[in-house]
Amino acid sequence: MRLLGARVLEVGEGSCTIEVPFSDEVTQQERYFHGAVIGAVGDNAGGYAALTLAPPDREVLTVEYKVNFLAPAFGEKLVARGEVVTAGRRLFVCKADVSAVGGNGERICATVLQTVSLSPITARTSR
Repeated sequence: MRLLGARVLEVGEGSCTIEVPFSDEVTQQERYFHGAVIGAVGDNAGGYAALTLAPPDREVLTVEYKVNFLAPAFGEKLVARGEVVTAGRRLFVCKADVSAVGGNGERICATVLQTVSLSPITARTSR
């Protein structure tokens, strides 16, 4: 997320809001935010929302996600608002609306629906 310039704006129980500022590095040829960036920020917003409800000894990993692109994403920034739809013992279903924000206001450009799994936290080794 550092590569995209993303930052977490707000975290609550079962919710998370993340923004990505506009830069040439996150756009496609027509200067819209690239679809991969939209998917990534939506996936992270939903994943962090799930993490707020996960037990302390668990991590969340995305099993799958689907993106519906609703409008071209052009503006000063993207804002992804993720929330947990349902939390099970092993799988959570989350959704995130991703909006482009600019001089003309805010417009939802994509909706992400995802499934995340709870996994044990493991010790990480350096690579």
